[in-house]
Amino acid sequence: HPLSPHKMSKVNGDDLQNAVADMLATKDSRKFVQTVDLFIRLKNYQLSKAKRFSGAVRLPYPVKPNIRVCVLGDARDCDRAEKAGFDFKSEDDLKSLNKNKKLVKKLANQYDAFLASSTIIKKIPGLLGPGLSRAGKFPTVLAPSDDIQEKTNEIHCTIKFQLKKEVVLATAVGHVGLGQDQLVANITLAVNFLVSLLVKGWQNVGWVSVKSTMGKPHSVYP
Repeated sequence: HPLSPHKMSKVNGDDLQNAVADMLATKDSRKFVQTVDLFIRLKNYQLSKAKRFSGAVRLPYPVKPNIRVCVLGDARDCDRAEKAGFDFKSEDDLKSLNKNKKLVKKLANQYDAFLASSTIIKKIPGLLGPGLSRAGKFPTVLAPSDDIQEKTNEIHCTIKFQLKKEVVLATAVGHVGLGQDQLVANITLAVNFLVSLLVKGWQNVGWVSVKSTMGKPHSVYP
């Protein structure tokens, strides 16, 4: 399977293990849990002509140490959210923001992600305007049969790649609270997934590096 966590044809396995070991060795030098970011530079990729792509993939382990999620729900889902210990907003709560850009931005900044009832999600643009989309936080749909905690776990482990106009793609792929094998698995799957989106695969990759928030970059390819 091209996305199996340990099949990473081009990235140097020893370099990756050493890079992760180094990031974890210095993890206690800060008072917060540092994020681990992946950087991939494209080459021979004509951004003006290339088809823009985006994709999302669920990694084996959480990308952030914790995640703040808010449910934008109908009456039933607001009730479910309350019982499960999640913050929630009803349709009336959203209406009360009056599409005020500052208030919508404030809501977007309070949370890492949103879940919205299937009955509410279609109404989000009408209720809030484009604010959540602009913040990259348009809600994930919460079906009546979905478990809120499991849906949150899914968001917690999912990363998105989007090709716009930059030749370097960057995404968080984990944090220094994970173990070495867990980080290696996340990084490996993320790189393989991105390469699978490129027109010519590895021929479109110039270099790959990883770094923790306050650490130095480590090259893992070429």
